[in-house]
Amino acid sequence: MHTVAILVLDDVVPFDMAAPMQTFDWTRLPDGRRPYRVRLCAESPEVRTEGLSLRVDLGLEALETADTIIVPGRSEESGPPSGPVLDALRRAAGAGTRIASVCVGAFVLAEAGLLDGLRATTHWIAAAELARRHPRVEVLPDVLYVDNGQILTSAGAAAGLDMCLHMIRRDLGSAVAAHAARMCVVPLEREGGQAQFIVHEQPPVPRGSEMEPLLSWIEDNLAGEVTLKAMAARAGLSERTFSRRFREQTGTTPLQWLLRARVRRAQYLLENGDHSIERIARQAGFGSPTAFRERFRRVVGTTPYAYRAAFHGKPAAVADSA
Repeated sequence: MHTVAILVLDDVVPFDMAAPMQTFDWTRLPDGRRPYRVRLCAESPEVRTEGLSLRVDLGLEALETADTIIVPGRSEESGPPSGPVLDALRRAAGAGTRIASVCVGAFVLAEAGLLDGLRATTHWIAAAELARRHPRVEVLPDVLYVDNGQILTSAGAAAGLDMCLHMIRRDLGSAVAAHAARMCVVPLEREGGQAQFIVHEQPPVPRGSEMEPLLSWIEDNLAGEVTLKAMAARAGLSERTFSRRFREQTGTTPLQWLLRARVRRAQYLLENGDHSIERIARQAGFGSPTAFRERFRRVVGTTPYAYRAAFHGKPAAVADSA
């Protein structure tokens, strides 16, 4: 049997631990046999996290005999992993063991140096911090998981399921992985990546800056034709001077700011209404539904239809009581 060791550290995120535990434990071969043996291991026999404590029978030595190691995320308050934990992970990597992180568990792998020179991901809200702390890691904030062969990382929460199913498919084929997905009541593959869940905030503009009234005007007129000439005239500047000052104060170009604002408006309309895609394209100021779909997919990573299905509407198994 293939042994999966889940490394449980203090302040572990319970979902990040339980999701791979259940996914691998539910996996069955066509003849009904279990292909995976799942084990929890920890640095000390008692692991504490918010609201509960766990008794863990196996220590770090269990990593030495594992075929796959899973490192769940930990809470924001957790300190850096200990030297023995990092050394155990480095030894396992040196021995060729497959190692994967769930959510912010990527920070533990990065601390061990296992992500240096590799692409990696984590929860979108922590992606910038991972890149800041570990500049040798190429952080991809808009994907569900990254497979580098021996080392894998997943985005936040449910993306750990996607990564586990990917590993099962890699190990045992699509039929076994599809059965595991059905047991987890999730699709084997999801439409879009993590980008569809990222809150795309506009770059901050200092209060009282000369651009603040203009940006409010743009937000109020997204459905209309907003050109560089119109924005510059509104600001009382030449187009060249306006473009320079706009970038100085917002960190981006007027066109990019406008397009991002229109995508955010479209997201809001998709989340909170049932208008047609054509009407939303007009309300958000896109010239045509085709232009809207292309820009939306480029920024959000999925189609307007898929985005609406993910964020708006009733689950298929829920019916009105009336």
